[in-house]
Amino acid sequence: MQAWLQSLLTLMALPQFGLSTLFVVAFVSATLLPLGSEPALFGLLKLNPDLFWPALLVATVGNTLGGMVDWGMGYAAREAHDKYSKSRSHLKALDYLEKLGPKACLLAWLPIVGDPLCAVAGWLELPFWPCTFYMAVGKFLRYLFMTTGLLWFFPH
Repeated sequence: MQAWLQSLLTLMALPQFGLSTLFVVAFVSATLLPLGSEPALFGLLKLNPDLFWPALLVATVGNTLGGMVDWGMGYAAREAHDKYSKSRSHLKALDYLEKLGPKACLLAWLPIVGDPLCAVAGWLELPFWPCTFYMAVGKFLRYLFMTTGLLWFFPH
């Protein structure tokens, strides 16, 4: 089993498969599934440092598309759900997000709350394309700073 896993990881790290694997991991990690894409990005860049900018862009696109799926799930959930909780904290959080508007999606990069935030943006029917723009900016900056920092701390 361990040999099989090692050969699979070696295959996925090859440049011709690395970017597509990174895209899938970044996409899935942006959904509500608990998965982080930073280790995949860091591993790919340690093996292929020349892929820095392409990998950063692929991870950003995959993670942003995953955030767009979250937005769509939130939108669909609102359509399917005729009323939501009337708790004070719930209404306060929704009011805060409505006041921030699409700019709240800049926080989509945050662990734990970032991906559900995209779903709530859809639930609130915040404009799709501005939300997508802010998601992309936030996610790109996260990947840029995290990857640069990791590569600085763990040089060749």
